[in-house]
Amino acid sequence: MNQTRPDTAGHAPGYSPGRTLPLRVEFARQFRRRRTLVMFGLLLALPWILVVAFQFGPAGGQNGQNSLRLSDLATQGGLNFAAFALSVSAGFLLVVAVALFCGDTVASEASWSSLRYLLAAPVPRDRLLWHKLLVALTYSAAAVTVVPLMALLAGTLAFGWNDIRVPGTGEVIPAGDVLPKFALVIGYAMVSQLVVAALAFLLSVSTDSPLGAVGGAVGLVIVSSILQAVEALGSLREFLPTFWNTAWLDALSPQPEYGGMAKGVAISVAYSAVLIALAFRRFRRKDVVS
Repeated sequence: MNQTRPDTAGHAPGYSPGRTLPLRVEFARQFRRRRTLVMFGLLLALPWILVVAFQFGPAGGQNGQNSLRLSDLATQGGLNFAAFALSVSAGFLLVVAVALFCGDTVASEASWSSLRYLLAAPVPRDRLLWHKLLVALTYSAAAVTVVPLMALLAGTLAFGWNDIRVPGTGEVIPAGDVLPKFALVIGYAMVSQLVVAALAFLLSVSTDSPLGAVGGAVGLVIVSSILQAVEALGSLREFLPTFWNTAWLDALSPQPEYGGMAKGVAISVAYSAVLIALAFRRFRRKDVVS
């Protein structure tokens, strides 16, 4: 009688760790989740809600000629409106979106008891975690991108395509010169959310409560923002994960400054690398059966 024997590595015939849980499968699984569709629907609707708010607001809010605040310059054109939409969403809504995509990805599987079946497939733990992290970061990056891009479309249709007016000084920069900088701004906004993503992911592999993982990451931003306002901390505030979040405004000035953005990238990447390493270390030792 012929018997099927395992290969030299002890695996069943035909088994290949590199073929388990393909990225396309994980992308499709996460896309079909209701929270993904609801969150992207909200992010895409936000710019249009803001347009309606400006259109039906007091008449004085439509005239930003004598005001140099970003909110009052929002109706000066599509670029100004996109910058305003990014500024108002980055502090909370985008934080929630990133925390949701990264904090829910593993914890929800654990709460449904489906995580043990994925690992019993068997999917190597590191491969499973890398794929979930890559998918979560991709959806997070998409969330950060769709808000300013949709705001650019909505603002252009509602307020026209004009040169951008700089908050604070009121100087005018040609729109063609701003577009490459605006792409840099969106990229920086993604990087500044890495700490939220990494902490949410670490909490996601540490608990079977998705709400706890998401809430813990959002709580970090809230606490960091409070400490940021404490001037007695002095230069120590520069090491807070949210301190450099608005440094992208310097890139839109007539003489752009990138020092703050460089510091923000360094702080965000350093914190994220440590948190993600802890997440993998925690998951390798996690008892997924209990």
